Amino acid sequence: FFFNNIIIIYLIYLHKEKNIKFFLVNNIYIYFKYKFLQSNRKMSVRKVVIIGSGPAGHTAAIYTARADLKPLMYEGFLAGGIAAGGQLTTTTEVENYPGFPKGIMGPELCQNFKDQSLRFGTEIIDETISRVDLSQRPFKLWREYSDSDNDEPILAESVIIATGATARRLHIPGEEDYWQKGISACAVCDGAVPIFRDKPLCVIGGGDSACEEAIYLTKYASKVYVVHRRDTLRASKVMAERLVNHPKVEMVWDSVPVEAKGDGKLLNAVTIENVKTKARTDLQVNGLFYAIGHKPNTDIFKGQIELNEAGYIKTKPGTSYTSVEGVLLVVMYKILVINKQLPQLVQVVWLV
Repeated sequence: FFFNNIIIIYLIYLHKEKNIKFFLVNNIYIYFKYKFLQSNRKMSVRKVVIIGSGPAGHTAAIYTARADLKPLMYEGFLAGGIAAGGQLTTTTEVENYPGFPKGIMGPELCQNFKDQSLRFGTEIIDETISRVDLSQRPFKLWREYSDSDNDEPILAESVIIATGATARRLHIPGEEDYWQKGISACAVCDGAVPIFRDKPLCVIGGGDSACEEAIYLTKYASKVYVVHRRDTLRASKVMAERLVNHPKVEMVWDSVPVEAKGDGKLLNAVTIENVKTKARTDLQVNGLFYAIGHKPNTDIFKGQIELNEAGYIKTKPGTSYTSVEGVLLVVMYKILVINKQLPQLVQVVWLV
């Protein structure tokens, strides 16, 4: 606006009184148009804002977009250390999702979800929501890296939470020193890097995710140790058999890692303790991969919405409704012992 004034003054000087009225009226028009747009932006309230962009989030986006609710999705930029699309972006071949008899790669399926959401009119922004105020409607949401005290919040009549979860860490001695220097929670992201190629690696966990990670790593590793605190895997039968029968895999039962060791630059060993005998041994490995479950990404909702002891958002039985009216949760179901990245079913979202 200041720059526009400078131009107006200069033109008035050139044209003297001839066009003074025109320029003044034009300047006043621009000023009030600018103020109106600013006010409209501040007061604009979205019907639906979706936080998160995994399979559940995009399912919500497709349903709400088809209902002409014009959803706005904040897909998250490396939220929880994971790319937009959530955990699905870190998996390899997906074999248990209907419609893909030959399987499909996780990132590709993620892109399909996004394309479908966009097709029906979802507005998608690649930023992360880092703070919310759910005390009254319209709800207020702030973006990460914005000045929360001065930046105008996003206003929403309804909020759909699809923030998912982040891989858990063990926080053993040496973990911080060698995080991303031999220790990772994503085999697909990091397994092919040079420091792991043709080297012995170690995976911690006993579920389907651990089996997937270990089998994936056999493409690059000379050997893969799978360390599990019990004497049987809790993974699905198919995945468990595929893992224990793999020629490059060695199972380490009834054991847990207690320390990560290295040369100051890279990891070169993991100390393992047998939970029954308490005996300790060092595994000479160049990579340690965690596959021990996940922590819900619900920190921004603490104190504003009811959570359970594990940090997951509570909903009314059989619904997506949370303790705050107008705030809904969409999640991915786990059927029996199946613990995969994809939903067998996703809750249908109804906005009232």
